[in-house]
Amino acid sequence: MQVLTLENKKIEIDEDGYLVHFEEWSEPVAQVLAAEHRIEELTPQRISMLKFVRWYFQTYNFFPIIRAICKNVHEPKDCIEENFINPLIAWKIAGLPRPDEPVISLLEAGQSPG
Repeated sequence: MQVLTLENKKIEIDEDGYLVHFEEWSEPVAQVLAAEHRIEELTPQRISMLKFVRWYFQTYNFFPIIRAICKNVHEPKDCIEENFINPLIAWKIAGLPRPDEPVISLLEAGQSPG
């Protein structure tokens, strides 16, 4: 288990870089996680996407369909790839738990869960 220290608070992440505790996410935590993936700035557009991803996961207990993210934040259908390289990075930065292998396999094959 790894630990991020932010504002004198210790935030646990797993060996793959996913937050251990969903409720510990904040925009400053997202900034640190984004920096780990060489994403220099979390623009308001990116924050909006991350917040939608979190809302969707919290509401449905599942990872959102990629195009639904873009549609719901009024962005082009490839907004995740344009802003975060791939959905797994976006989900890490959004503080979601590590997806199961079937979801990872779908994403690596260029498909969306759901």
